[in-house]
Amino acid sequence: MPTRAAQLIPSLCLVTAFTLAGCGDDVTGGGGDGTGSETDGTENETGESGNEMGDGDPGDGDPGDGDPGDGDPGDGDPGDGDPGDGDGDEDMPTCIDEQFVSGDAPGPGYGDTGIVIGSHCQGTNHQDIQNIERVVFVGDSVTVGTPPTTADDFYRSILAEELSIMFGIDAPNFLWEQANPIDGTALVKEDGDFASCAEWGARNDDFLRGGNQLPNCFAAQDFEKTTLVITTMGGNDIAAIAKDSLEGVDLAALWEDVESMLQFKREAIEWLVEPGRFPNGVYVVFANVYEFTDATADLLSCPAAGLAGFDANPEDPELLTAVMAHINGEYAKLAAETQTDMVFMFEGFCGHGFHADDPESDCYRGPGNETWFDLTCIHPTPAGHAALAQMFLETIDE
Repeated sequence: MPTRAAQLIPSLCLVTAFTLAGCGDDVTGGGGDGTGSETDGTENETGESGNEMGDGDPGDGDPGDGDPGDGDPGDGDPGDGDPGDGDGDEDMPTCIDEQFVSGDAPGPGYGDTGIVIGSHCQGTNHQDIQNIERVVFVGDSVTVGTPPTTADDFYRSILAEELSIMFGIDAPNFLWEQANPIDGTALVKEDGDFASCAEWGARNDDFLRGGNQLPNCFAAQDFEKTTLVITTMGGNDIAAIAKDSLEGVDLAALWEDVESMLQFKREAIEWLVEPGRFPNGVYVVFANVYEFTDATADLLSCPAAGLAGFDANPEDPELLTAVMAHINGEYAKLAAETQTDMVFMFEGFCGHGFHADDPESDCYRGPGNETWFDLTCIHPTPAGHAALAQMFLETIDE
């Protein structure tokens, strides 16, 4: 049976929609020193599965918990405008707001999530990350890296070099940095004190179910090492949800799929931080989920969007922006609850999408901002990878 990556190769340059690449009452700006302690496996980074795009079953069709997003009006469903549901009702931290010309950043309202914002404003600050012996990358194609960007420009390559210096551990070699276009993984899974089990097309259930990335990335002896886990994941889940919305899938079913992907993310983080699994400590840093439209839901803004069959924009763009806000708000709550850290990838790339020069976009940062998404529409350019590496580095370092 062909691998998911093999299925992906003919359409690597196709695009998907609303994808990339996972409490208290107050948000605190500045540092903190608390320490943190399935799909069917066929969805690819272009939103294309081994069977057909947009089959309505992100997260392998497992139902969500049936509570939020059940489609009933006025019952606190995510994105319905109810206070305290993390869908953008609350004021955002000033350091995020001030990045945008409007002074009002798009995305979730983090006020009810309980996160602590780092002084760098690149992510949260819940962990005092130190004494790392092993670094593990898991996730999707944003983490693996994709052409036309070259391997030395992948964010994991940049970050691995910096972290080897920061923690005094052995850096990986040239082959580890490469992406294997046949399997959609790193060419070498492990070298030095670094491992990469990320895969093109992975979705949140692939942490523990379809792809088994986490179990497959740890041998018995690895659990004894103080470990840092880094990941980007969730973009392919959102891609399938966005495609389904264009095809008229029922609203309640869409929200059920949203809750399923969030549950898979929670299961993965809780697996990592389960007491006793890493007796000498584990730290987890994950990115939230970005998208290429600069919060406009204009799927056609990417010049190559039509190649993936996206020849129209959604009839209800507010639905997709609400989905994004809810997912990233829930990712933030997960970081606060588990005392792991979340990188603000959505906020960092907002204003560097295909509406970067649009003063009407909520993400507008002013004139002359570079687009950080490449010809695939969904993957970072070298400048985007460099920016993402910096986001992770500053979050890890503080």
